[in-house]
Amino acid sequence: MTEPAFSLCVYCGSRPGANPAFADTARTVGQWIGEHGGQLVYGGGRNGLMGIVADATMAAGGRAVGIIPKALVEREWAHQGCTELHVVDNMHERKRMMADKADAFLALPGGIGTFEEFFEVWAWRQLGYHDKPVGLLNVAGYYDGLMAFMRTGMEQQFMSGTQMDLIRVDSDAASLLPELVQAAGLSPAARLDAI
Repeated sequence: MTEPAFSLCVYCGSRPGANPAFADTARTVGQWIGEHGGQLVYGGGRNGLMGIVADATMAAGGRAVGIIPKALVEREWAHQGCTELHVVDNMHERKRMMADKADAFLALPGGIGTFEEFFEVWAWRQLGYHDKPVGLLNVAGYYDGLMAFMRTGMEQQFMSGTQMDLIRVDSDAASLLPELVQAAGLSPAARLDAI
């Protein structure tokens, strides 16, 4: 099997969410990964946006690497159809393996788990534990409130513009995905269409 052109870690909800745009975007992201010879790294679930992005990646010819804690497998939430499914002991091991296998990170809409994972890889980037791009896909304004809160953090001098510059925020998957791959150093701008 050939090496994937890139490996994108996607954090997203284990529910589909109320707005059909969330599922549509998860499908678009997975399709883009697969069509560009990439590999999805994600939490290994079969439900909600997680299952949608994994299925779309594999349907488009990409690889889906799921990493899931044993407790969630026991609840029958694991996606047994993944290209690779790694069962780990706990959440810390899951997140570390996901980070190790990724060239870049992307958060789609999701709940508390998605928020926690997004903020953790952003904090790790600020602290110099990695130098991989971190993206936030603001589908249908889902993260508008979060962005406003982060601006409050800057206004109140708990955050800086330098910290905000460590993340890339966009509402359009077609713009953000190639930007993350390019920022990871995996393809110069002129070659993005070829991968």
